[in-house]
Amino acid sequence: MQIRLPSVLVRATPLDESVIRLLSPDSYRALRALRDGQQGAVDHAAAQLGVNRPSLWYVSFFGLQPDARYTARDVDIMSGASDFRPLDVLPLTAGFGSERVGQRQVQSAVYVFDTGIDLYQPLTITVDGASGSNWSTVIRTIEQERALVRARAGSR
Repeated sequence: MQIRLPSVLVRATPLDESVIRLLSPDSYRALRALRDGQQGAVDHAAAQLGVNRPSLWYVSFFGLQPDARYTARDVDIMSGASDFRPLDVLPLTAGFGSERVGQRQVQSAVYVFDTGIDLYQPLTITVDGASGSNWSTVIRTIEQERALVRARAGSR
C-alpha cells in the first residue's frame, strides 16, 4: 500500500509468508531475508509485550522534498473494527530515528503490530492523518496471483 503525504511517500508491505511468497523470486528472497534478519529483535519485542504471533510490516518513507519529515510511530492499521498501533518499530536504515529523509532517499523499518490484522479483509492504513484504503485492490491481486500459482502447480 502507498500513502502520499506532502513531503514523503509511505509504502507499507505485510511480511506475512502468504503474501510475500506470491512476489517475484527476487522480491520474495529480499523481504524474507529482511524479515528473518529481524527475527531475534521481533522475538524479543513479542516476548516483552506478551504477543504470540505479531504481524510484521515493512514500512518505508521515501523523500519527495529536501529534508522531509515524518512521524515514525504515527502509523495505524484499521482491520475490521480494531485499530492497531505499532507495538515496536525496528529501524533498518541509519538515521531512521531522526524522522527525516532526504529527497529521493529512503528510511525504513520493520513495524511490529499485535496479532489480529486480517490480511484477507479490507484494511485502512493511516500515516500522519492521511489514509490509504486500497487494500481491497491488493487482496484481488493476491488472489489472482494465488490462482495462477495453483494453475501452474496443477499443470505439473
